[in-house]
Amino acid sequence: LTTPKGVHPMAGWKQQMTETARKNRVELVDAKLSRRDLFKMGLLTSSGFLVAKMGLSSRAATAAGSVVSPPTTPWLEELPIPPVARPLQLTEVPGPAPQQLCNEAGGERGRPDGHQYWNHFDPDNMDFYVNDNRPAQASWHRELPLDDVWLFNGMFPGPRIHAKVDRPVMVRYCCNLPSLADHKGYGRPTPTTHLHNGHTESESDGNPLDMIEYSRSGSTELGGYWKDHFYLNKRAGFTDPKFGPKGDIRETMSTMWYHDHCLDFTSQNVYRGNMGLYSMFNEFDTGDENDTNPAAWRLPSGAFDVPLVFHDRVFDPAGKGYFDLFNLDGIIGDKYTVNGKIQPFMRVARRKYRFRMLNIGTSRFYNFFLSNGQSMVQCSHDGNMLPKPLVVKNVRFSVANRSDMIIDFSKLASGTVLYLVNCQEQTDGRGPTGKILPLQLGTKVLKFIVDGTLDATDNSRIPTKFFDLPPVNRAEVVTERTFVFDRTNGGWSVNGKQFDEHVITASPRQNTAEIWNIVNNSGGWMHPIHVHFEEHQIISRNGKTPPADEIAREDVVWLGHGETVKTFRRFRDFTGRYVTHCHNVVHEDHAMMFQWKIVP
Repeated sequence: LTTPKGVHPMAGWKQQMTETARKNRVELVDAKLSRRDLFKMGLLTSSGFLVAKMGLSSRAATAAGSVVSPPTTPWLEELPIPPVARPLQLTEVPGPAPQQLCNEAGGERGRPDGHQYWNHFDPDNMDFYVNDNRPAQASWHRELPLDDVWLFNGMFPGPRIHAKVDRPVMVRYCCNLPSLADHKGYGRPTPTTHLHNGHTESESDGNPLDMIEYSRSGSTELGGYWKDHFYLNKRAGFTDPKFGPKGDIRETMSTMWYHDHCLDFTSQNVYRGNMGLYSMFNEFDTGDENDTNPAAWRLPSGAFDVPLVFHDRVFDPAGKGYFDLFNLDGIIGDKYTVNGKIQPFMRVARRKYRFRMLNIGTSRFYNFFLSNGQSMVQCSHDGNMLPKPLVVKNVRFSVANRSDMIIDFSKLASGTVLYLVNCQEQTDGRGPTGKILPLQLGTKVLKFIVDGTLDATDNSRIPTKFFDLPPVNRAEVVTERTFVFDRTNGGWSVNGKQFDEHVITASPRQNTAEIWNIVNNSGGWMHPIHVHFEEHQIISRNGKTPPADEIAREDVVWLGHGETVKTFRRFRDFTGRYVTHCHNVVHEDHAMMFQWKIVP
């Protein structure tokens, strides 16, 4: 080194090395390498550290440590409430008409087989939607610059679909993201969309292998390639003669969501904004609190049925969304967003509200309380109603968990301020510490302002019960399987193996039932385990009866340290391939997932 007189020859060395590391990390991200690619190249260690090559010796974001978001002022912006999407008629859908087999000539991709129940396709008795996945800019907070994101129809959350039991829906997912060659930064512009918690044919499940992409040649009417997802919206058991075509009423779905599931890049693409909302209504949960039908539950509806999407994020020093590609533990943000805004406020009337709460990750767990100590009523666990409402002081969420919560503001004076507070202590992506913080030390995520000037007419009610649980009939069980979630050879694994797209780990027979034991053997990590297709019931947690909020049908298992959860599940109506994975999506992407197939 040539240095001025009196300056130590090593001056500036650390700065040069830091800049070299930063540039090389950016190049690796722009190369769109997965974590498995980095392992194969020998550039990543089992603990998530970049190896000491090419200036890559630092962990993740900077040589000094992880990125800290710029400061933002809370409670400046009002909570956005996404509008309900308008269903289309077939004549309004752009592009070729839907067909049973994949229309490759017209630009359809990612559907290896034909729709299984095409006889239910009736344009006069179903709803159509078009979800265009495209680049957009999001304002997470007025004190931060606009952020480059990928959104369905330019909105976050994506289109809010209200579906009805027994009325099919077809969603045409179009990809107009940058081409793979043109894309820079985190994420991979080859999406595949999964309707989370949907009882869905495998062709429309959004398997991680069924990706679509942008067509730079412009050879399709819709720009990029596209795919039609056909959702029957039927209850499980609709092919069982003892239930008839309406299926088992106890298997009725409620609050769901859809999100990207691109192989190795799910966490990055969801972080970029690839998600939306999907709710199911039925003859009891009609979506009308004024319904005169005696069978109607009359839960809070309309403007008082509000989705709350929780998404913690990190922003770089320039205020842009930052995703730490090289953190394998799991990523937690230092900014809490609700429906796309950092710590917003909401004006509420003096009446009951139904809040459909959803945690989309990436790796954070929540335990929510109200700041005034008030109780809430929990109506659901995941996409399924509980047998009866539970009066609770708090509600907990692993990644991808949902709960419908009723909060009654009617007894609070106008002008009262209260907060939704997260008291779950979590210091890194491994999972919660197990400590529940006192209210005064928790993080305020959403501010409620009781406004007596708002219309408080309230004809809603809380019924005494919802649906009985289907029985756990061990006589139906044809086999018992155990899946151990662990770390193997520096990556995440199931039964000692990382995801292999060519391997089918289990082949349950259609119309049978099995017991699946979900086991955590990974040491200091927790895992939210999601099984696609049909919901399960927990038989036991560590050999004991599950807590009250888990005596339900669910699709995500909160798998704590060293825990074993025994579940009962059925495989009805459809055939085809599905996946099971950790919904700490950082773990899913590397590569805590396995594929299974329902066979005739």
